[in-house]
Amino acid sequence: MENNKKPLLSIKELKMYFPVRGKRGLFVKANDGVSLNIYEGETLGVVGESGCGKSTLGRTLLQLYNQTDGQTIYYGQSLEDVAPIYVLDIYKNLEKKCARAKKGLEELEKLEADFAALERQIGDSTDKDKRKQLYTKMNERNEKKRTATADFLAIVRLVGGFYAAENYAEASQVFMEYYKTCLDVKSVNNNLTKLRLQVAELEYSLENEGGGDPAKLDTLRARLDNAVKSDLEKAKAARSQKRAAVEALRARYKDNAEFQKYEEYRDDGIDLSLLKTNEMRHLRKDLQIIFQDPYSSLNPRLTVGQIVSEGPITHNELRAKNERMQTYVTKVMDDCGLAPYMIHRYPHQFSGGQRQRISIARALSVKPKFVVCDEAVSALDVSIQSQIINLLLDLREKDNLTYMFISHDLSVIKYISDRVAVMYLGNIVELCSSKDLFENPLHPYTEALLSAIPTTDLERDKEMIILEGDIPSPVNPPKGCKFNTRCRECMDICFEVVPVWKEQTPGHYVACHKYNE
Repeated sequence: MENNKKPLLSIKELKMYFPVRGKRGLFVKANDGVSLNIYEGETLGVVGESGCGKSTLGRTLLQLYNQTDGQTIYYGQSLEDVAPIYVLDIYKNLEKKCARAKKGLEELEKLEADFAALERQIGDSTDKDKRKQLYTKMNERNEKKRTATADFLAIVRLVGGFYAAENYAEASQVFMEYYKTCLDVKSVNNNLTKLRLQVAELEYSLENEGGGDPAKLDTLRARLDNAVKSDLEKAKAARSQKRAAVEALRARYKDNAEFQKYEEYRDDGIDLSLLKTNEMRHLRKDLQIIFQDPYSSLNPRLTVGQIVSEGPITHNELRAKNERMQTYVTKVMDDCGLAPYMIHRYPHQFSGGQRQRISIARALSVKPKFVVCDEAVSALDVSIQSQIINLLLDLREKDNLTYMFISHDLSVIKYISDRVAVMYLGNIVELCSSKDLFENPLHPYTEALLSAIPTTDLERDKEMIILEGDIPSPVNPPKGCKFNTRCRECMDICFEVVPVWKEQTPGHYVACHKYNE
């Protein structure tokens, strides 16, 4: 998957903490340092026991919660098109930001050297108390290393080799001017979107309803054509000119080895966690969710037509209460297995499976690129589950969708997922292809989950692994490996040091001391 597909989302050290009411300074650590890539066109299954943080992860990626820390980088649109304010802030304070990046890199190099030294000391020591102290230090260094890495990458991802530049003032000015022209293009495009909607509505009325004023359509078309040729072309020309200034500035450093060394860190992804509310709203149609409960997630006061059309109307793609809107909505409904005559019915008039189809139609009505399926079939009968899963697979192929499919049912995960992430107490403990997970699970927690799958195979030689006890509190999780309170293969190091996330075989990642010794 990593070799032939590009990421749509890249999550780095994502944290989502919720404050405990009445307990100042205490937090529920629902997601505690999650890192992974989600690739275009794939279905990533996320599995784990209830309370492990699966649903929180999906909703945090969509910024339905205000992310506590880390990065959620989205590649479905470019920085140039979205032109977020946080980029301007970084370029405005370029010297200070680059100084922070340099400090982060120095800290990172020092921490890596300290980490290697501690590993050697632990290997040489036979004193149990001393080994415990060394493990504690290693754990502290590991956490600092993760923070330093995130800080460094957050800056150089945007500024690239300019963090090693000599003239920060000149670079800052060039980048500031460039992004201001990007904002101008974005503003013009927003205005043109509304004008295009008026033209499309009048064209439809004339072609299909025999109504509307042809002269008015000609006037609107002329206005749109003039706006594109004048406003948009001017804004884009200015942006191209400023972009050329940026490239010229980079070209001046082409022989600077230090500059070139870090230019490779640059990318065009958008950090969703840093966007303002109105900027996130601009991307909302790209990123949608199908909720678990089809009964409580639909507004009982709205008809199916109103529910499905709400998104396109909000994003200025349709107007309410006209024939064009109804035609579009019935097409989306038909794609999701709902008959056109259902358009004026209310949610209470449908079965659970039909309601979930309405939820799917609502999510897909804005033509998203990424959809979080949050336990989308768990509330349905088994016979209906298979229909909804097959519908999701068909829609994925038809519309080139990317899914995060959250479930506690491993048999469903096996059928629909290309890759699977196993979560435990806010962390991903194993990540690999669906085939690898079921044929060669590495983490003890994954092995226990797989052993609990019901089977009719009386000759199965694998014993069922009983996970004793409950999941520990996410407010005060165990020190070291969070699974140490329930693991049959626990070692001394598991109680002191957080296991390192490593790729054990190509594409198969696991966080377990069993493979790091």
